[in-house]
Amino acid sequence: MPVRFWVLCAISPILVDADTIGLRLGVPYEHFFGHRGFSHSLIFAVFLSLAIVLIFFRDHKVCTRSWWGLFGFFTLLTASHGLLDALTSGGLGVALFSPFDSNRYFAPWTPIIVAPIGFANFFSEWGLAVLLSEARWVWLPMSLFFLLMRGIRVRFLKPKEPENLAS
Repeated sequence: MPVRFWVLCAISPILVDADTIGLRLGVPYEHFFGHRGFSHSLIFAVFLSLAIVLIFFRDHKVCTRSWWGLFGFFTLLTASHGLLDALTSGGLGVALFSPFDSNRYFAPWTPIIVAPIGFANFFSEWGLAVLLSEARWVWLPMSLFFLLMRGIRVRFLKPKEPENLAS
């Protein structure tokens, strides 16, 4: 995949938290555009992914298999941020279904310690606890899943040998 793909993979789920800028501008946490509001919704993930694919992957014809693959991938990647935030132990919940439903939701199980808002707060005991919690509940399972999928791919999805054209 081109470099722009990997850069966008890193940026798209991070853009969801751009709503924290609103806190500094006086937007209340519980507001539609407040933290974990509309930008954490599934609809936002769809629209952001649509923009990403239309702007950065113009070399893929719209509605082709590769276009839908990119669109679906970026939608899931972006939506994963809000879904993971719903697994955290604090805050007001996540507006997953905004703008159709203004309620904020938590998952029935919230094992991930909620992160502090603000970069400097990560350099504290709370920040360390958050990093360890995310390592346990997000990074370790995803790494194991990746290794499992890679093992399956190597074991069962070997590339076909090229046919002998001389015969």
